[in-house]
Amino acid sequence: MKDAGKGSSGDGPKIVAVDLQPMAPLPGVECLQGDITSVDTAQAIIQHFMGHRAELVICDGAPDVTGLHDIDEYVQGQLLLSAINITTWVLCKGGSFVAKIFRGRDVGLLYTQLRLLFHKVSVAKPSSSRNSSIEAFVVCQGFKGGKYFDLPLEGGFDPEFAGAGGVREGNDDDIIPSIVPFLACGDLTGYKAPAGIDFLDADKSYPLDEAHVEPIAKPIRPPYEASIAKAKESRNKRA
Repeated sequence: MKDAGKGSSGDGPKIVAVDLQPMAPLPGVECLQGDITSVDTAQAIIQHFMGHRAELVICDGAPDVTGLHDIDEYVQGQLLLSAINITTWVLCKGGSFVAKIFRGRDVGLLYTQLRLLFHKVSVAKPSSSRNSSIEAFVVCQGFKGGKYFDLPLEGGFDPEFAGAGGVREGNDDDIIPSIVPFLACGDLTGYKAPAGIDFLDADKSYPLDEAHVEPIAKPIRPPYEASIAKAKESRNKRA
């Protein structure tokens, strides 16, 4: 979340990063560990902005997938709507929101809900995302503000609906699923693969067009460490 105002030190924009896992400190970034579906975390995020509003909110969050697409799509949609509820408290009028989304047969309902809040909604699938994956990114531009500022952190517009799924104009309004524009992300004009290497991943979804770049800050305590330890223990027992 990038603040339109200055940070507390006055030396640049304020950036607030939130994750379930602990994060290594980064210069100029306020790091919060928490669950964005929790009201306590939502309130902590809002307090960090100290009354300022952000120009951009990005949500790359995703649940632990089950492989059952209908369930994964639903849970991801609820996570996205939780992010939207928080966003209405911190995003400035005209601001942008970008979030990961799982595309499925019912995703048009989510698009329509987002269109209530933003003037323009599009969906994009970056070249780094495998073709076999249902993930994409929804790009929302031109936050309307006004009555859409500061939605309830639980319940959207309609108090009769629990959770963020209540995002609608009124009690009697039906939300008709819609189709939004799909954005192409780059092309292969002038692409030349390194000798002997044509593609980066096994399903040949996207090409390798640049050298590997190390992350700025590696995970402190990634959740996959426990799985690696269990696998190692299991191999030792079999040996």
